[in-house]
Amino acid sequence: MHLEHSAGVRAAHPTLVAGVLYAEGVAGAPRADLPLADLHGLARKRLAVGTEAGLPQIQAWRRAFTRMGLAPTRYRCAAESLLRRLRTTGDLPEVHPLVDLGNALSVAYAIPVAVLDAARIDDGLEVRQARGDERYLTFGGEQEHPDPDEVIFADERGRAHARRWTNRQSGWSAVRDDTARILVVVEALHAGADRDVPALLDDLATELRRGWGAASRTAVLTASRPRFEV
Repeated sequence: MHLEHSAGVRAAHPTLVAGVLYAEGVAGAPRADLPLADLHGLARKRLAVGTEAGLPQIQAWRRAFTRMGLAPTRYRCAAESLLRRLRTTGDLPEVHPLVDLGNALSVAYAIPVAVLDAARIDDGLEVRQARGDERYLTFGGEQEHPDPDEVIFADERGRAHARRWTNRQSGWSAVRDDTARILVVVEALHAGADRDVPALLDDLATELRRGWGAASRTAVLTASRPRFEV
């Protein structure tokens, strides 16, 4: 199991700070309450002074999406979509404890967090520009092909586990009731990301240990250390 960002992605987005976490033994319900309400509360404090679009973390992703040719008000990064939902509806939907924890940390930090079922990923993932022949599975069960040069999470079988970078996760590796091993990818582009990404990883590892008794392996990836391996 590994994860890395291609040289092309790093060259196009030199401010990228990526964090990775791998954990086993996270099946079933957590043994302790997760701090979802507290994390949502932190996000609401951010939103009390303005909308999510004004946050520096989100503005950095909007600029990146614009450079990639994606209209930032049509294609929002995962953190912006969650913050927008929290602001407009007042809460976030419950999906699965692991996903709910990732989403809560995402809105608290205003940083995209992808929680993937590691058992459903072949060997590992590369975050790279698409060729266009990769296969992406929607949550509805339909297969699509990403657009050429679109940033995807690609495995060695040509499956895309995310489209439009942090915009759409795939059904290939979505967390399920029987998920026991996870790979979590945290990515940020804003000034201060070098502090925020490690802090988010630490919070996630703490809650996985407290909730599931799971030990985690974490790493912050850089241009000189672009690959994480289990």
